[in-house]
Amino acid sequence: MSRTTTTPPTQTERAPQGSPLSNGLKQRHLSMIALGGVIGAGLFVGSGAGIAAAGPSIVLAYAASGLLVMFVMRMLGEMSAANPASGSFSVHADRAIGPWAGFTAGWMFWTLLVVGVAIEAIGAAHIVQGWLPGTPSWLWVLVFMAIFCGSNLAAVSNFGEFEFWFAALKIGAIALFLILGTLAILGVLPGNDAPGAAHLLHDGGFLPNGMNGLLIGLLASLAAYGGLETVTIAAAESENPVSGVAKAVKTTMWRIGIVYVGSMMVIVTLLPWNDGSVTEHGPYAAVLDRLGVPGGGQIMNVVVLIALLSAMNANIYGSSRMAYSLVSRGQGPKALGKVSGGVPRRAVLASSAFGFFAVLLSYWYPTTVFAWLLNMVGGVVLIVWGFIAASQLILRRRLEREAPERLVVRMWAFPVLTWVTLAGVAGALVLMGLETDTRVQLYSTGGLAIALAVVGYVQQRAAARRGAEGPAGG
Repeated sequence: MSRTTTTPPTQTERAPQGSPLSNGLKQRHLSMIALGGVIGAGLFVGSGAGIAAAGPSIVLAYAASGLLVMFVMRMLGEMSAANPASGSFSVHADRAIGPWAGFTAGWMFWTLLVVGVAIEAIGAAHIVQGWLPGTPSWLWVLVFMAIFCGSNLAAVSNFGEFEFWFAALKIGAIALFLILGTLAILGVLPGNDAPGAAHLLHDGGFLPNGMNGLLIGLLASLAAYGGLETVTIAAAESENPVSGVAKAVKTTMWRIGIVYVGSMMVIVTLLPWNDGSVTEHGPYAAVLDRLGVPGGGQIMNVVVLIALLSAMNANIYGSSRMAYSLVSRGQGPKALGKVSGGVPRRAVLASSAFGFFAVLLSYWYPTTVFAWLLNMVGGVVLIVWGFIAASQLILRRRLEREAPERLVVRMWAFPVLTWVTLAGVAGALVLMGLETDTRVQLYSTGGLAIALAVVGYVQQRAAARRGAEGPAGG
């Protein structure tokens, strides 16, 4: 008999109530994780490359990619509110498409997160090393890894508290930046004249590098949105998973609009897009310096450090829960499935260990192995979004037929916008293939996806054979 939304939880489809994981996250934790999740180091630093490529049209790039992300999060929210699970989209893909899809999406995302831990640890260490010259960067990597691995080992509430305060600091910083920037644009900030539309239209025009520059900016903006999915993973360990994820997802639209699109508008209005400081020091630090804020560069270094540490914390948490979910469905090493004190501690250790090993690779083979790892995860988010859209297309019809009362969150204009999202993801992958800088990432990510899909399909067939043989043998 086929699985449906109304069947009891099985090994493949575990309900939160039957999970040994704790419910230590409060609504305030989830709310701040959702808010802080959209404010990462990719926005504060990585957006500079997008601005250099697209010019003022980066506003359009972030608006277009933000719209795609809103659709993805709405679909993910619909499925997660109906069936909260620590494996989030991996569980949904498993139920909708098949175990091979859940296996592929889950382990791809796990790889993305653990490599991300290494990137963030290295970035954070470099900032602290700049403040304390003479101290080895590896020492700071070790300190940060020990802090966040240790906090995640102790209790899920520790993860929630760290993220709560990290998010509060990031939100405060971005709010202050937007207020100062808006005052400067209006010409009411002391010592600053209103720039008008000079930088938007007169430094080579709104599209200084043409459509090609806009497309490069679009790809750069997509990379900045990674990490939003963590809130649906965390929801499974909250006091009220259904209402928690519903509230978090429903506020995605204005968060993305204000934080990303608003920030880009402020930056390209106040600064020439081709100002060297935008890429050299980061666009936010460049704006603060332009506004005459004392120590603007160092202020942004503190904010970026907070963003990096927040991402480390979230990635260790997310990767450990994804690994635990996969193992609980028979799609990973059983040794990682042990839970004690409501925490999958072995999964936390394994995810942290791989992240630390990736840091070592970055020191030993900075231009070979680590670069290959970075390329391998370059398009993972797009593949995951594709699985999310395909899963929602199937599960929404199933829910409408069998359990419509569980549709607490609904995707807008279904199925039209779901198909639009799939087309957008496919278009972004095509763009990656057309651009020289991202083509290697596309091929590497595609190779990883194919390899995992093959392994997952072989496991699925083997499990099906065992299931067919079981009754006969009994």
